[in-house]
Amino acid sequence: MLKIGLGAPQYGLFADPAALSACAVAAEGIGYDSLWVGDRALVPRSPRDAYPGGGPVPEGYRRFLDPVATLAVLAHATDRVRLGTSTLNGPFYSPVLLARSLASLDILSGGRLDVGLGLGWSSDEYQAVGVPWAGRGARLEEILDVLEQAWSDGPFRHEGTRWTVGDSFMDAVPVQRPRPPLLLGGFSPATFERIARRADGWVGVGLPVPMLTQVVAGIRQGAEAQGRDPERLRIVVRVNPEVGPDPAPDERVPGRGTVRQVAGYLLAAHRAGADEVLVDLQQTARSTAELIDLAHRFHEELRKG
Repeated sequence: MLKIGLGAPQYGLFADPAALSACAVAAEGIGYDSLWVGDRALVPRSPRDAYPGGGPVPEGYRRFLDPVATLAVLAHATDRVRLGTSTLNGPFYSPVLLARSLASLDILSGGRLDVGLGLGWSSDEYQAVGVPWAGRGARLEEILDVLEQAWSDGPFRHEGTRWTVGDSFMDAVPVQRPRPPLLLGGFSPATFERIARRADGWVGVGLPVPMLTQVVAGIRQGAEAQGRDPERLRIVVRVNPEVGPDPAPDERVPGRGTVRQVAGYLLAAHRAGADEVLVDLQQTARSTAELIDLAHRFHEELRKG
């Protein structure tokens, strides 16, 4: 069955504790399967890199809540929904501290964490957090190594290019064993190879359906070539639509359109291989009440099939 996720309030006017709690409780009551947060360090006034999808960074993204803190609130406010990151910019973080934070979230949520990691798109953010832009893929590989070692049973150690960890204990390991599901975001051949080799799935975005079909098939074929079961990989497709009452031209969907149009795209993405679809309404809703109403309508459309 198709799983349905919702972007958790985190940006713009939704970077508010009352909105966060109200929407989390409502989403669980509606029947959503998951809630997801994103990751921003800052928004440069004159970015060196183009915003994905074109245009300027949405003004609402200038105000944002920390993803780990937000997930901790979600863990307290909910009982059933899974809690995911779409995505954390992995290279921003020390892997030992990241292992500690993510394990804590999995414990606090009772084993409901999905770890989505990506490389990000902004070299300005990398500069601001003091991390080299070059070599970020190799940096993520070593972060994954440290996470796996830190979450193992008993003491662990790591000797790598960037980090050295002597024999150490970190006994507060995730509830989910051997680790929470690890999903990677991105579109490069190196990302798809990394997913096929060592991840549990892909966090993608609303590509044209023929392209999406091709990408999903390629990821699964890559996993099979690595001797892994391709059907065990989880595919999550995310959209951040501008929703309105009037139909948009087909070429603008799913970035813009009616609830029915965007839901229709997400159902087509499911047929193309997505196990879960994720709709983030923070760029279109103008109040908490409107976000919850739209969430209801999307869930109804998607469940109708």
